[in-house]
Amino acid sequence: MFLRYTSPLVLLSFGLASATATRLYATHYSTKSVYTLSLDRASDGSYALTEASSLETCGTYPSWITLDSATRTIYCSDEYGWTNAGGRANGSLTALAADEEGILSEIAVTGTAPGSGVHNVIYDGEDGQFLAVAHYSGSAISTYKLPLEDNADALQVFEFAMSEPGAVPDRQEAPHPHQALLDPTGAFVLVPDLGADLVRVFAIDKSNGELSTCPSLNYTAGGGPRHGVFWTAEDAPKIRGRAPGAPHTVLYIAGELNGEVEAFAVSYPTGGCLGFRQIDVDVPYPETVPEGASLGEIRLAGNNVYVSVRLDAAFDGDDSLANLRRTQEGKLEFEEITSSYGVLPRTFAINKAGDLVAIGNQLSSNVAIVTRDPETGALGEVVADLLVGVPGEPNTLEGLSSIIWDE
Repeated sequence: MFLRYTSPLVLLSFGLASATATRLYATHYSTKSVYTLSLDRASDGSYALTEASSLETCGTYPSWITLDSATRTIYCSDEYGWTNAGGRANGSLTALAADEEGILSEIAVTGTAPGSGVHNVIYDGEDGQFLAVAHYSGSAISTYKLPLEDNADALQVFEFAMSEPGAVPDRQEAPHPHQALLDPTGAFVLVPDLGADLVRVFAIDKSNGELSTCPSLNYTAGGGPRHGVFWTAEDAPKIRGRAPGAPHTVLYIAGELNGEVEAFAVSYPTGGCLGFRQIDVDVPYPETVPEGASLGEIRLAGNNVYVSVRLDAAFDGDDSLANLRRTQEGKLEFEEITSSYGVLPRTFAINKAGDLVAIGNQLSSNVAIVTRDPETGALGEVVADLLVGVPGEPNTLEGLSSIIWDE
Protein backbone atom coordinates (compact mmCIF):
# COMPACT_ATOMS: atom_id res chain seq x y z
CA MET A 1 0.00 0.00 0.00
CA PHE A 2 1.28 3.46 -0.93
CA LEU A 3 0.65 6.38 1.41
CA ARG A 4 0.85 10.01 0.37
CA TYR A 5 0.49 13.09 2.51
CA THR A 6 -0.38 16.67 1.63
CA SER A 7 2.76 18.54 0.63
CA PRO A 8 4.08 21.13 3.08
CA LEU A 9 3.96 23.53 0.15
CA VAL A 10 0.19 23.11 0.16
CA LEU A 11 -0.06 23.70 3.91
CA LEU A 12 1.80 26.97 3.60
CA SER A 13 -1.02 28.40 1.52
CA PHE A 14 -3.85 27.57 3.93
CA GLY A 15 -5.31 30.65 5.54
CA LEU A 16 -4.07 33.00 2.82
CA ALA A 17 -6.49 34.96 0.71
CA SER A 18 -7.12 33.24 -2.61
CA ALA A 19 -6.34 35.30 -5.68
CA THR A 20 -7.29 32.77 -8.37
CA ALA A 21 -8.90 29.33 -8.45
CA THR A 22 -8.92 26.62 -11.10
CA ARG A 23 -10.83 23.35 -11.18
CA LEU A 24 -9.72 19.88 -12.19
CA TYR A 25 -11.59 16.59 -12.42
CA ALA A 26 -10.23 13.16 -11.53
CA THR A 27 -11.58 9.61 -11.74
CA HIS A 28 -10.82 6.82 -9.31
CA TYR A 29 -11.12 3.08 -9.89
CA SER A 30 -11.43 2.00 -6.25
CA THR A 31 -13.98 4.54 -5.04
CA LYS A 32 -16.06 4.40 -8.25
CA SER A 33 -16.15 8.19 -8.21
CA VAL A 34 -15.42 11.37 -10.12
CA TYR A 35 -13.81 14.13 -8.03
CA THR A 36 -13.87 17.90 -8.44
CA LEU A 37 -10.62 19.44 -7.26
CA SER A 38 -9.92 23.10 -6.59
CA LEU A 39 -6.47 24.56 -7.22
CA ASP A 40 -6.28 27.93 -5.45
CA ARG A 41 -3.46 30.40 -5.85
CA ALA A 42 -2.96 32.89 -3.06
CA SER A 43 -1.86 36.48 -3.48
CA ASP A 44 1.67 35.49 -2.45
CA GLY A 45 1.88 32.99 -5.32
CA SER A 46 1.51 29.80 -3.24
CA TYR A 47 -0.96 27.07 -4.19
CA ALA A 48 -3.50 24.89 -2.37
CA LEU A 49 -5.10 21.82 -3.95
CA THR A 50 -8.24 20.57 -2.22
CA GLU A 51 -11.14 18.23 -2.88
CA ALA A 52 -14.22 20.35 -3.57
CA SER A 53 -16.76 17.56 -4.14
CA SER A 54 -17.17 14.03 -5.47
CA LEU A 55 -19.87 11.86 -7.00
CA GLU A 56 -20.04 8.06 -7.06
CA THR A 57 -20.80 7.42 -10.70
CA CYS A 58 -19.48 6.02 -13.97
CA GLY A 59 -19.95 2.30 -13.39
CA THR A 60 -17.61 -0.17 -11.78
CA TYR A 61 -14.23 1.21 -12.89
CA PRO A 62 -14.31 4.90 -13.91
CA SER A 63 -11.33 5.14 -16.24
CA TRP A 64 -11.38 8.24 -18.44
CA ILE A 65 -13.18 11.58 -18.66
CA THR A 66 -13.50 14.12 -21.44
CA LEU A 67 -14.95 17.60 -20.85
CA ASP A 68 -17.04 19.43 -23.42
CA SER A 69 -16.48 22.92 -22.05
CA ALA A 70 -19.13 24.48 -24.31
CA THR A 71 -21.95 22.41 -22.80
CA ARG A 72 -20.31 21.78 -19.39
CA THR A 73 -20.71 18.03 -20.01
CA ILE A 74 -18.24 15.35 -18.91
CA TYR A 75 -18.24 11.96 -20.64
CA CYS A 76 -16.93 9.15 -18.44
CA SER A 77 -15.92 5.68 -19.67
CA ASP A 78 -16.12 2.60 -17.45
CA GLU A 79 -13.37 -0.01 -17.75
CA TYR A 80 -15.54 -2.87 -16.53
CA GLY A 81 -16.28 -5.58 -19.10
CA TRP A 82 -14.57 -7.78 -21.66
CA THR A 83 -14.87 -9.83 -24.83
CA ASN A 84 -13.21 -13.25 -24.91
CA ALA A 85 -13.87 -16.92 -25.53
CA GLY A 86 -15.87 -17.05 -22.32
CA GLY A 87 -18.36 -14.48 -23.53
CA ARG A 88 -18.92 -10.77 -23.34
CA ALA A 89 -19.74 -8.25 -20.63
CA ASN A 90 -20.52 -4.60 -21.30
CA GLY A 91 -19.29 -1.66 -19.32
CA SER A 92 -21.00 1.71 -19.28
CA LEU A 93 -20.78 5.26 -20.57
CA THR A 94 -21.99 8.16 -18.42
CA ALA A 95 -22.70 11.80 -19.20
CA LEU A 96 -22.31 14.22 -16.28
CA ALA A 97 -23.30 17.86 -15.97
CA ALA A 98 -20.68 20.11 -14.34
CA ASP A 99 -22.17 23.36 -13.05
CA GLU A 100 -20.21 26.58 -12.74
CA GLU A 101 -19.01 25.52 -9.28
CA GLY A 102 -17.84 22.13 -10.57
CA ILE A 103 -20.65 20.21 -8.83
CA LEU A 104 -21.42 17.07 -10.83
CA SER A 105 -24.75 15.37 -11.56
CA GLU A 106 -25.65 12.48 -13.85
CA ILE A 107 -27.42 13.29 -17.10
CA ALA A 108 -27.51 9.90 -18.80
CA VAL A 109 -26.08 6.39 -18.52
CA THR A 110 -25.92 3.64 -21.12
CA GLY A 111 -24.47 0.14 -21.05
CA THR A 112 -24.84 -0.81 -24.69
CA ALA A 113 -21.23 -0.69 -25.87
CA PRO A 114 -18.52 -3.36 -25.54
CA GLY A 115 -16.78 -3.49 -22.18
CA SER A 116 -13.60 -1.89 -20.89
CA GLY A 117 -13.87 1.67 -22.13
CA VAL A 118 -10.46 3.22 -21.47
CA HIS A 119 -10.54 6.44 -23.49
CA ASN A 120 -12.94 8.64 -25.44
CA VAL A 121 -12.87 11.69 -27.69
CA ILE A 122 -15.51 14.12 -28.98
CA TYR A 123 -15.72 14.82 -32.71
CA ASP A 124 -17.91 17.10 -34.82
CA GLY A 125 -20.40 16.38 -37.57
CA GLU A 126 -22.48 18.75 -39.63
CA ASP A 127 -25.51 18.38 -37.35
CA GLY A 128 -23.92 17.95 -33.94
CA GLN A 129 -21.31 16.11 -31.96
CA PHE A 130 -20.33 12.47 -31.50
CA LEU A 131 -18.18 10.44 -29.14
CA ALA A 132 -15.71 7.70 -30.06
CA VAL A 133 -14.77 5.24 -27.30
CA ALA A 134 -11.79 2.85 -27.22
CA HIS A 135 -12.54 -0.48 -25.50
CA TYR A 136 -9.41 -2.27 -24.26
CA SER A 137 -10.66 -5.70 -23.18
CA GLY A 138 -13.72 -5.31 -25.38
CA SER A 139 -11.42 -5.25 -28.45
CA ALA A 140 -13.61 -2.63 -30.06
CA ILE A 141 -14.40 0.97 -30.93
CA SER A 142 -17.87 2.38 -30.41
CA THR A 143 -19.43 5.70 -31.38
CA TYR A 144 -22.38 7.59 -29.89
CA LYS A 145 -24.51 10.52 -30.99
CA LEU A 146 -24.42 13.40 -28.53
CA PRO A 147 -26.02 14.52 -26.32
CA LEU A 148 -26.02 11.07 -24.74
CA GLU A 149 -29.42 9.70 -23.70
CA ASP A 150 -30.28 7.06 -21.12
CA ASN A 151 -29.82 3.53 -22.52
CA ALA A 152 -28.83 4.94 -25.90
CA ASP A 153 -27.64 2.43 -28.48
CA ALA A 154 -24.24 2.89 -30.02
CA LEU A 155 -24.25 4.54 -33.42
CA GLN A 156 -21.55 2.08 -34.54
CA VAL A 157 -19.46 -0.71 -33.04
CA PHE A 158 -16.25 -1.92 -34.68
CA GLU A 159 -15.05 -5.22 -33.21
CA PHE A 160 -11.55 -6.56 -33.87
CA ALA A 161 -9.89 -9.98 -33.73
CA MET A 162 -6.44 -11.50 -34.25
CA SER A 163 -5.65 -14.87 -35.82
CA GLU A 164 -2.78 -15.43 -33.36
CA PRO A 165 -1.10 -13.65 -30.44
CA GLY A 166 1.37 -10.86 -31.11
CA ALA A 167 5.07 -10.58 -30.32
CA VAL A 168 4.35 -10.18 -26.58
CA PRO A 169 1.79 -13.00 -26.13
CA ASP A 170 0.81 -12.27 -22.52
CA ARG A 171 -0.14 -8.68 -23.44
CA GLN A 172 -1.03 -9.16 -27.09
CA GLU A 173 -3.38 -12.13 -26.95
CA ALA A 174 -6.12 -9.96 -28.50
CA PRO A 175 -6.63 -6.46 -29.92
CA HIS A 176 -6.51 -3.83 -27.18
CA PRO A 177 -7.55 -0.35 -28.38
CA HIS A 178 -6.17 2.08 -25.81
CA GLN A 179 -7.01 5.60 -27.03
CA ALA A 180 -9.21 7.50 -29.46
CA LEU A 181 -7.75 10.77 -30.76
CA LEU A 182 -8.55 13.25 -33.51
CA ASP A 183 -6.18 14.30 -36.24
CA PRO A 184 -5.52 18.08 -36.45
CA THR A 185 -8.11 18.56 -39.21
CA GLY A 186 -10.88 16.90 -37.21
CA ALA A 187 -11.57 14.57 -40.15
CA PHE A 188 -10.11 11.33 -38.76
CA VAL A 189 -10.24 9.30 -35.55
CA LEU A 190 -7.05 7.33 -34.76
CA VAL A 191 -6.88 4.44 -32.32
CA PRO A 192 -3.58 3.03 -31.01
CA ASP A 193 -4.15 -0.71 -30.54
CA LEU A 194 -1.69 -2.08 -27.99
CA GLY A 195 -2.60 -5.71 -28.66
CA ALA A 196 -2.50 -5.68 -32.46
CA ASP A 197 0.48 -3.32 -32.94
CA LEU A 198 -1.62 -1.07 -35.13
CA VAL A 199 -2.79 2.50 -35.13
CA ARG A 200 -6.26 2.08 -36.57
CA VAL A 201 -7.56 4.96 -38.71
CA PHE A 202 -11.17 5.95 -39.36
CA ALA A 203 -12.49 8.69 -41.63
CA ILE A 204 -15.40 10.75 -40.30
CA ASP A 205 -18.47 11.20 -42.48
CA LYS A 206 -19.45 14.71 -41.42
CA SER A 207 -22.99 14.32 -42.79
CA ASN A 208 -23.97 11.66 -40.24
CA GLY A 209 -21.03 11.24 -37.85
CA GLU A 210 -20.33 7.68 -38.95
CA LEU A 211 -16.80 6.32 -39.24
CA SER A 212 -15.38 4.34 -42.15
CA THR A 213 -12.25 2.22 -41.98
CA CYS A 214 -9.00 3.45 -43.54
CA PRO A 215 -5.73 1.50 -43.85
CA SER A 216 -4.03 1.20 -40.46
CA LEU A 217 -0.55 2.34 -39.53
CA ASN A 218 1.52 -0.79 -38.92
CA TYR A 219 3.43 -0.25 -35.69
CA THR A 220 6.68 -1.94 -34.65
CA ALA A 221 6.05 -5.57 -33.66
CA GLY A 222 5.91 -5.87 -29.89
CA GLY A 223 5.82 -2.08 -29.46
CA GLY A 224 2.35 -1.98 -27.96
CA PRO A 225 1.17 1.50 -29.06
CA ARG A 226 -0.70 3.03 -26.12
CA HIS A 227 -1.28 6.77 -26.65
CA GLY A 228 -0.40 9.30 -29.31
CA VAL A 229 -0.31 13.05 -29.90
CA PHE A 230 -0.20 15.22 -33.04
CA TRP A 231 2.02 18.19 -33.85
CA THR A 232 1.49 20.54 -36.79
CA ALA A 233 3.59 23.36 -38.21
CA GLU A 234 1.05 25.84 -36.82
CA ASP A 235 2.06 24.69 -33.32
CA ALA A 236 5.70 25.68 -33.82
CA PRO A 237 6.98 28.87 -32.16
CA LYS A 238 7.48 31.41 -34.94
CA ILE A 239 11.07 32.10 -33.93
CA ARG A 240 12.16 28.58 -34.82
CA GLY A 241 10.13 28.07 -37.94
CA ARG A 242 10.37 24.79 -39.81
CA ALA A 243 13.28 23.20 -41.62
CA PRO A 244 12.98 23.02 -45.43
CA GLY A 245 11.31 19.75 -46.39
CA ALA A 246 10.25 19.01 -42.81
CA PRO A 247 6.83 17.41 -42.40
CA HIS A 248 3.87 19.69 -41.77
CA THR A 249 2.16 17.17 -39.46
CA VAL A 250 3.79 14.61 -37.17
CA LEU A 251 2.22 11.87 -35.05
CA TYR A 252 4.11 10.78 -31.94
CA ILE A 253 3.17 7.41 -30.41
CA ALA A 254 4.29 6.02 -27.05
CA GLY A 255 4.87 2.27 -27.09
CA GLU A 256 3.97 0.80 -23.72
CA LEU A 257 5.65 -2.55 -24.35
CA ASN A 258 8.96 -1.56 -25.98
CA GLY A 259 9.53 1.71 -24.12
CA GLU A 260 10.00 3.78 -27.27
CA VAL A 261 8.39 6.84 -28.83
CA GLU A 262 7.98 6.62 -32.59
CA ALA A 263 7.43 9.64 -34.85
CA PHE A 264 5.55 9.50 -38.15
CA ALA A 265 5.23 12.18 -40.81
CA VAL A 266 1.56 12.37 -41.75
CA SER A 267 0.31 13.10 -45.25
CA TYR A 268 -3.15 13.62 -46.71
CA PRO A 269 -3.32 11.84 -50.09
CA THR A 270 -6.14 12.63 -52.48
CA GLY A 271 -7.57 9.14 -51.90
CA GLY A 272 -9.24 10.28 -48.71
CA CYS A 273 -7.27 8.48 -45.98
CA LEU A 274 -3.97 9.22 -44.22
CA GLY A 275 -0.41 8.33 -45.19
CA PHE A 276 2.40 7.69 -42.70
CA ARG A 277 6.20 7.65 -42.91
CA GLN A 278 8.32 6.84 -39.88
CA ILE A 279 10.92 9.54 -39.26
CA ASP A 280 12.26 8.75 -35.79
CA VAL A 281 12.42 6.27 -32.91
CA ASP A 282 13.51 7.59 -29.55
CA VAL A 283 13.90 6.17 -26.03
CA PRO A 284 12.50 8.71 -23.54
CA TYR A 285 15.08 7.91 -20.91
CA PRO A 286 18.78 8.52 -20.18
CA GLU A 287 19.53 5.03 -21.52
CA THR A 288 16.92 2.29 -21.87
CA VAL A 289 13.69 2.24 -19.91
CA PRO A 290 14.39 0.08 -16.82
CA GLU A 291 13.11 -3.49 -16.72
CA GLY A 292 9.63 -3.57 -15.22
CA ALA A 293 8.93 0.06 -16.15
CA SER A 294 6.66 1.12 -19.02
CA LEU A 295 5.45 4.21 -20.84
CA GLY A 296 2.02 5.66 -20.10
CA GLU A 297 0.70 9.03 -21.21
CA ILE A 298 2.20 11.28 -23.91
CA ARG A 299 1.52 15.01 -24.24
CA LEU A 300 2.87 17.88 -26.33
CA ALA A 301 3.24 21.57 -25.52
CA GLY A 302 5.18 23.95 -27.74
CA ASN A 303 8.29 22.14 -28.93
CA ASN A 304 8.37 19.64 -26.08
CA VAL A 305 6.95 16.13 -25.90
CA TYR A 306 6.39 14.64 -22.44
CA VAL A 307 5.97 10.96 -21.61
CA SER A 308 5.18 9.37 -18.26
CA VAL A 309 7.43 6.49 -17.22
CA ARG A 310 5.67 4.16 -14.82
CA LEU A 311 7.35 2.09 -12.11
CA ASP A 312 10.91 3.20 -12.76
CA ALA A 313 11.14 4.46 -9.12
CA ALA A 314 13.89 6.87 -10.24
CA PHE A 315 13.21 9.51 -7.58
CA ASP A 316 13.39 7.84 -4.16
CA GLY A 317 10.60 5.48 -5.13
CA ASP A 318 8.61 7.99 -7.14
CA ASP A 319 8.35 7.58 -10.91
CA SER A 320 9.22 9.88 -13.81
CA LEU A 321 8.09 12.23 -16.52
CA ALA A 322 10.41 12.36 -19.51
CA ASN A 323 10.97 15.60 -21.42
CA LEU A 324 11.94 15.40 -25.10
CA ARG A 325 12.68 18.34 -27.39
CA ARG A 326 11.45 18.46 -30.98
CA THR A 327 13.92 19.35 -33.70
CA GLN A 328 12.95 21.35 -36.76
CA GLU A 329 12.80 18.08 -38.71
CA GLY A 330 10.21 16.65 -36.31
CA LYS A 331 12.59 14.25 -34.58
CA LEU A 332 13.00 14.06 -30.81
CA GLU A 333 15.99 14.67 -28.56
CA PHE A 334 15.95 13.47 -24.96
CA GLU A 335 16.42 16.26 -22.42
CA GLU A 336 15.75 14.96 -18.91
CA ILE A 337 13.52 13.04 -16.56
CA THR A 338 11.87 14.67 -13.57
CA SER A 339 9.82 13.28 -10.71
CA SER A 340 6.13 12.44 -11.07
CA TYR A 341 5.89 12.86 -7.27
CA GLY A 342 4.05 9.57 -6.96
CA VAL A 343 3.83 5.96 -8.10
CA LEU A 344 2.60 4.88 -11.53
CA PRO A 345 1.78 8.11 -13.40
CA ARG A 346 -1.05 6.75 -15.50
CA THR A 347 -2.09 10.16 -16.73
CA PHE A 348 -1.10 13.81 -16.76
CA ALA A 349 -2.44 17.00 -18.32
CA ILE A 350 -0.92 20.39 -19.19
CA ASN A 351 -3.04 23.51 -18.68
CA LYS A 352 -3.76 25.88 -21.56
CA ALA A 353 -1.32 28.50 -20.29
CA GLY A 354 1.39 25.86 -20.41
CA ASP A 355 2.73 26.79 -16.98
CA LEU A 356 1.30 23.94 -14.86
CA VAL A 357 1.16 20.16 -15.23
CA ALA A 358 -1.28 17.99 -13.26
CA ILE A 359 0.11 14.48 -12.77
CA GLY A 360 -2.23 11.65 -11.81
CA ASN A 361 -0.33 8.84 -10.08
CA GLN A 362 -2.46 5.69 -10.01
CA LEU A 363 -1.01 3.57 -7.20
CA SER A 364 -0.16 6.39 -4.80
CA SER A 365 -3.50 7.93 -5.87
CA ASN A 366 -2.23 11.49 -5.66
CA VAL A 367 -2.48 14.47 -7.97
CA ALA A 368 0.75 16.46 -8.09
CA ILE A 369 0.82 19.95 -9.62
CA VAL A 370 4.24 20.92 -10.99
CA THR A 371 5.37 24.10 -12.69
CA ARG A 372 6.37 24.30 -16.34
CA ASP A 373 8.39 27.03 -18.03
CA PRO A 374 6.43 27.89 -21.21
CA GLU A 375 9.57 29.25 -22.87
CA THR A 376 11.99 26.38 -22.26
CA GLY A 377 9.53 23.55 -21.59
CA ALA A 378 11.39 22.59 -18.41
CA LEU A 379 9.34 21.08 -15.59
CA GLY A 380 9.91 22.51 -12.13
CA GLU A 381 9.05 21.64 -8.56
CA VAL A 382 5.79 20.39 -7.10
CA VAL A 383 3.64 23.26 -5.81
CA ALA A 384 0.61 21.24 -4.68
CA ASP A 385 -0.02 17.58 -3.92
CA LEU A 386 -3.26 15.89 -2.85
CA LEU A 387 -4.24 12.32 -2.01
CA VAL A 388 -7.46 11.55 -3.89
CA GLY A 389 -9.55 8.61 -2.72
CA VAL A 390 -7.41 5.70 -1.52
CA PRO A 391 -4.10 4.29 -2.82
CA GLY A 392 -4.17 1.27 -5.12
CA GLU A 393 -2.41 -2.08 -5.19
CA PRO A 394 -0.13 -3.13 -8.07
CA ASN A 395 -1.63 -5.13 -10.95
CA THR A 396 -5.22 -4.21 -10.09
CA LEU A 397 -7.82 -1.73 -11.31
CA GLU A 398 -7.38 0.41 -8.22
CA GLY A 399 -6.30 3.96 -7.51
CA LEU A 400 -6.47 7.18 -9.52
CA SER A 401 -7.29 6.66 -13.19
CA SER A 402 -7.47 10.04 -14.97
CA ILE A 403 -7.05 13.79 -14.45
CA ILE A 404 -8.17 16.76 -16.61
CA TRP A 405 -8.27 20.55 -16.31
CA ASP A 406 -11.59 22.43 -16.43
CA GLU A 407 -10.67 24.85 -19.21
